[in-house]
Order: sequence, then C-alpha cells, then structure tokens
Amino acid sequence: MKKIVSITFIIAVLSAMFAGCNSKKSESDLPRIAIAGIAIESSTFSPAVSHEEAFKTRVGDSVFTYYPFFAPDSGIIDRATWLPTLRGHAMPGGIVTREAYESLVTKTLDMLKDRLPLDGLFFDIHGAMSVQGLDDPEGDFLVRIRQLIGTDVLVSTSMDLHGSVSPRLAQNTDLITCYRLAPHEDAIETKKRAVTNLLDRLENGKGKPAYKAWIPVPILLPGEKTSTRIEPAKSLYAGIPGVIRKDDVIDASIWMSYPWADEPRNHGVVVTYGDDKEAVAEAAEKLAAHFWKVRKEFEFVAPTAPLDECLDKALASTVKPFIISDMGDNPTAGGAGDVTWTLHEIFKRPEFRSPTGKSLIYASIPGEEFVKKALEIGVGGEIDAEAGAAVDNRYAPPIRLKGTITAIEKGNIDAKTEVVVKCGTISVIVTERRKGYHTEEAFTRLGLHPREADIVVVKIGYLEPDLYNMRADWIMASTPGGVDQDLLRLDYKRLNRPIYPLDADMADPDLSARFISSSDEIKQ
Repeated sequence: MKKIVSITFIIAVLSAMFAGCNSKKSESDLPRIAIAGIAIESSTFSPAVSHEEAFKTRVGDSVFTYYPFFAPDSGIIDRATWLPTLRGHAMPGGIVTREAYESLVTKTLDMLKDRLPLDGLFFDIHGAMSVQGLDDPEGDFLVRIRQLIGTDVLVSTSMDLHGSVSPRLAQNTDLITCYRLAPHEDAIETKKRAVTNLLDRLENGKGKPAYKAWIPVPILLPGEKTSTRIEPAKSLYAGIPGVIRKDDVIDASIWMSYPWADEPRNHGVVVTYGDDKEAVAEAAEKLAAHFWKVRKEFEFVAPTAPLDECLDKALASTVKPFIISDMGDNPTAGGAGDVTWTLHEIFKRPEFRSPTGKSLIYASIPGEEFVKKALEIGVGGEIDAEAGAAVDNRYAPPIRLKGTITAIEKGNIDAKTEVVVKCGTISVIVTERRKGYHTEEAFTRLGLHPREADIVVVKIGYLEPDLYNMRADWIMASTPGGVDQDLLRLDYKRLNRPIYPLDADMADPDLSARFISSSDEIKQ
C-alpha cells in the first residue's frame, strides 16, 4: 500500500503526539517505542539482483505516513512516544546484494542507537528476503538489533503470510503476527494488530508472553494455490480467531512461506503465544493439524493452462475483458519482470495481425533504451526498437516492437516513464523500470481502457482486488520465469526434505508444539 508523504500530515501527527502526551500523561510516563523494518520478497531462481536503490526508504518522521493508524484521531498515537527509524520496502525482486543489506541494517542500527533507551520495538518486515551469502536475513537483522537495544525491550513483529519464521526469528521476537488474507487486503489491519498487541502488553505490565509455540509444517506452496478467497485456505485462516483467548493465547498465525527461494527456513509454520502453556500448545497444534490435513486440497485460485490454451480461450470468448495472468515472471512475486517469452508467443498469433482482430493489452515489459527512443520520437510517432530480456533472457531474446506510440507518461514512482506502443491490435506497455499493473487507474492514466479491451495480459499471479472485480473471465497461464508456478520444475538443493508437494508420499510429520525460549537470551 502506497501513501503520499504529506508535510501537513506529519505536522498533524507530531502535534497530536505532543498534545496527547500533555493532556493524558507526561512524555516521561509513556513507553518509548521505536519503529524499524526492511521488507522484500526475493527469488533465488531469478537472475535479477536487488540493490539498495530498489528500497523505498522512509526515515524518521516520514515513516508515520506509511501507517494510517498513526493518524491524530487513531487512539494509538498518544499511547507512546514513537521513535521511527528506517522503514524500507522494495518491490519483490531478485536476491539482495550483501552491500545493500549491510547498508540498510547499519543505517537502522545507527538510528536506533540515537533513540535509546527503548521499551518496545515495532519490527515491520516481510519475511522472504534473501541476501547474498546470508541465510535468514530477518533473523540476523533482529539479532543485531537485540544486541544493541537489549533483551528487556518488547519486540512486536508484523509479517506477510508468505514470509518465513525461523526459530531464531521466533526466539528473538516477543509478539509476532502475519496477514490472514491473500490477496493481502488486511495488511494495515495486521500491522495495527502488531502495534496494539505491543501497547497492551506494555500498558498492562505483563510484558513478554510466558510461552511461545512454533510448529514447522513441511508444506511449501505458491500463493496462487493458497489464496484465502477459496478453500481450503479460506477456512484454515478463518479458524485463527477461534483459538485466540485474551492473554491465554494472545495471537496465532500461519505462514505459508515463500517457494521461490531455495533456503532451509522455507516451509509452512504456525506460531502461537500467550500466558497459558496448555492453551498455547493446543492452539498451535490445532492449526498445524488443520494445515496438514488439507494439504492435498490446495488448488490454483483460477483455471490454469499453458499459454496457447489460454489464448485460444480468450480469443473464443464473447465477454470482455478476458484477463490472462502471465505468472512465471510475475514481478510482484519476485520475477525479473522482463521475460519476453509470453510476448513472443502472442505476436506469433495471426489473430492479432488483422485490423479487425481482437484487442489485447499487455502489461508490461521493461525497456530502458526503448523508452529513451520513444521520448525522442514522441506520441503519435512510429517506433521500431527492442525491449525486455536485459536481465532474464533464459527463455527468449528481447522483443522487437514496431508500431505507433500512443502514450508517454513520466513520473511513475515505480516505472518512472511509461510508453504505450500499438502494434496491430496489441497495445504493449513498455516501462523504464519494471512495474506491476494491479489497478484500472494504472491503465486509464495511459489512455488504455481495460474494461473495453477484449484481452488483458498482466504479469501477475492471482488478481489483486481491482482487476479481480473488473474481470469478465480469467485464466492463469503457466509460463516460464523466476517464479515458475510448477515447483517440480525448480532445482531445489537446500530445502529441508521431505516436504509436500515435492515429496508427495511423505509420512505424516510430528506436529506437536515446540516451545521457543524467551528473548531474555539472545540466540544466534
């Protein structure tokens, strides 16, 4: 979720902080809570690499603009002295360079040092970051934070359900939670839950929960098979509130993990915590058993087929828009975003060469040099240039696009400059930097009208709400790329085995609760 940084908003937030402190408690009576986090989903099966500039970092007071629940009338802002440091968020992509990771961590630690002493930390991460030469970077990051802030500080962690929870991460945090919806329409709600759980435990003086249970569930599935829009994930996640019992079981979460990184920590996990040992164990075991029981029921959230079959269905359809998900290179799941294989296949189809053929919008393909040339030519001009496959050319070479430039838009926060080129009945969005297209507005601002198009092909997996609501029909194409949905085609070497579905006939695992020790001792 993106929020526009507003100076007025920041001033209002800061004013509310100080006003709240003066009217209710003095600042010295309020808990001192820092905010920090680095979030990215990184595919190790993609040749792409993520550098520091990929992270959109908010530093200091600008961090507040990312969280609507820090608004002046939220009832949260005046419950603590908030000490934001660095919150970095990158679009999913390739493995993070060690240099970028160390730089972001060092900046965070330096800012935290200036804010000591602390009573609490809101640690906002994704959980699927991969870093060159380092396993479990989120666990490493939290250990280094603990070494600075100490073990008395209460840490509340918010995560994506597609993240991974290592024993080290679980041990060094005190309160941990993750999304319960996929698509993640509850992202802000989850972050608010992490904050309010933290505030409640500080205010009631109970501090760290007495017990934390962690259960690894040997299942690893793509998000497109675990959407909470459909069963069995819908009922699995809907069962979480039923195991929460005030302080006895403060919270419970299920992580699906991330299948496109070849790391030992990647597998399903259930975590519960609270002050009643038996209740915590029972809650964790109930959720883990449910997860394992339904493992064979997970199916793709929409019909799935090879691309040719998807195009056949779309061309034969009488409704529009017919949306095709180009899944294998989905940049919002960690794909490089510049695989041209699907575009090459589309351009082979004679149906799109006829001036009376069906219209198709393709979103999108990056091409920095293509964009530069388009800027020189301008809207209305003819262009003949190549785009794509600058990062991931394993499946197809760059695509030659010859057509009319119908739109040029500058200043997009992700894409920078966007160009639309019409080749026959195909309109291709070419971007200066890779970008995911999830909303109708992202198209209409380029003069495209997806509701009126016969076919819309989007580099995405399951559809985000706006596209989902707009679709007249939808199918997901099994295409190649760094986030290939056919996990059996991926060359895993480091996963903990056996794991379902790679080892489909594996024996039932031990799903009894494993109690994680308190963060009173820092464990590496």
